[in-house]
Amino acid sequence: MAAVSAAATRPGLKYRAALSVSHGAGLRASEVANLKVRDIDSDRMLIQVEGGKDRDVMLASSLLELLRAWWREAHAQGWLFPGQSRVEPMSPRSLNRAFNSAKAMAGIKKPATLHSLRHRFATRLLKTDTDVRVIQVLLGHVKLTTTARCAHVATKTPRKVASPFEAIRDVT
Repeated sequence: MAAVSAAATRPGLKYRAALSVSHGAGLRASEVANLKVRDIDSDRMLIQVEGGKDRDVMLASSLLELLRAWWREAHAQGWLFPGQSRVEPMSPRSLNRAFNSAKAMAGIKKPATLHSLRHRFATRLLKTDTDVRVIQVLLGHVKLTTTARCAHVATKTPRKVASPFEAIRDVT
């Protein structure tokens, strides 16, 4: 899916940066669209997500570089990714269109949606042994079951977990 972010050059740096935020921080389309410049905390390397699911998420240094390049190009003041009027944020719908366009430009035939980037984010964290409760907080999920569905519990993870039966067997 990184190919999608890289292919998002036709609409410009704005969409490349926005899609990279979705992929690199696991944000929903509406959360990306509603980011403000002040939500990027480069001192603490965090993105502050406001809305129904307020939280802080990690900000990779390479993503910060991309956001800075976008900011220098756009001189964004309020909204990090302004819409056509610049008074309103970009719409999640335009972000979804940019994703589909970038996916086509990257030659990806596999069915995927912008929300797939969120799932990919969660799955990658799970595969690097990040605690599922941490992933839950990063994604802004209330229920752990939602996170488990989103992360598609990686196949290698269950093999790493020791069965409680082993402990019982050793006692008897």
